[in-house]
Amino acid sequence: MDQPGFFDIDERLARLSGLGDQLEAFSRAVDFELFRPELEKTLSYSDGSKGGRPPFDPVMMFRILVIQTINTLSDERAEYLINDRLSFMRFLDLGLSDRVPDAKTIWRFRERLTTAGAIGSLFERFDAMLRDGGYIPMSGQIIDASLVAAPRQRNTKAEKADIKAGKIPEAWKDKPAKLRHKDRDARWTLKFTKAKPQEDGTVPAVDLAIPAFGYKNHISIDRRFRLIRRWKATDASAHDGARLREGLLDRSNSGSSVWADTAYRSAANEAFMDKNGFVSKVHHKKPPHREMPAPTRRANAGKSVIRSRVEHVFADQKSRMGLFIRTVGIKRAEMKIGLANLVYNIRRFIYLERISAA
Repeated sequence: MDQPGFFDIDERLARLSGLGDQLEAFSRAVDFELFRPELEKTLSYSDGSKGGRPPFDPVMMFRILVIQTINTLSDERAEYLINDRLSFMRFLDLGLSDRVPDAKTIWRFRERLTTAGAIGSLFERFDAMLRDGGYIPMSGQIIDASLVAAPRQRNTKAEKADIKAGKIPEAWKDKPAKLRHKDRDARWTLKFTKAKPQEDGTVPAVDLAIPAFGYKNHISIDRRFRLIRRWKATDASAHDGARLREGLLDRSNSGSSVWADTAYRSAANEAFMDKNGFVSKVHHKKPPHREMPAPTRRANAGKSVIRSRVEHVFADQKSRMGLFIRTVGIKRAEMKIGLANLVYNIRRFIYLERISAA
């Protein structure tokens, strides 16, 4: 084995850059210092006058959460890979001799942000940077929701009834370890999908109902840049349409049109949009037991061309980020979903900057 050279690490990092280091692109495109005011306000670290080991830099710790979101890493795996990968150390501005946060430290940092509900303000901080950079919401907005799966719970019917009623099952009260691992906020729902055509080409006249357990990510993206502007995390049983009236619409969008699928078509939503100056482009539902009129079908097809763009957001989060809720409780799920939405916007911003420079 050859003796290590003085510039070996620099040469290896340069090679990683040439191969396309995604984290390096994040560092070039985003000044993570913009998150420092919100992080310091939330964490309220002491001034160190009482002694003790100083805390890790909050911006560096937030970068670790970004790494975890991009690569779907647990706290233990993140600790190992930060020590192992030069690209991770470069993104965190760590040297080989620097102290690396352990898994428990990463968990505590994320828990403090979760408890304080900081992900909303962090998301808004980056959105403000986007607007200052010229990426203002325009051309209308598209709304949709996607299921985010969580580990399925194995509960009895009585336990399920207690959970739905907001109670703690009696059998769990004297078992705190078991109670900590039970997610009482996630819910079951049914996801309907079209049946596949049969061998003779005919399609069954029934939809397939697939049970799903977990949470939902409700988002509103602007049509022009396809950036997430508003979002909300709920349990999986929450109705999509009702979220439209709960702050999901972006009033700052320069366009008034709103695209959404039939789940958002209701008299209450139509009245709400009309009252607040929005123009509904929501899909019309098929009349029961009758064929959909040809003009309505053509109108829905035209709307689908625009509305379908929101599906690319969910595809990115689920395929590239592997979005899955492994934590317990709605607050932690909200943190996980919010980080996924923020990371998507960063990645989308990098893409928009690249094509504008081409």
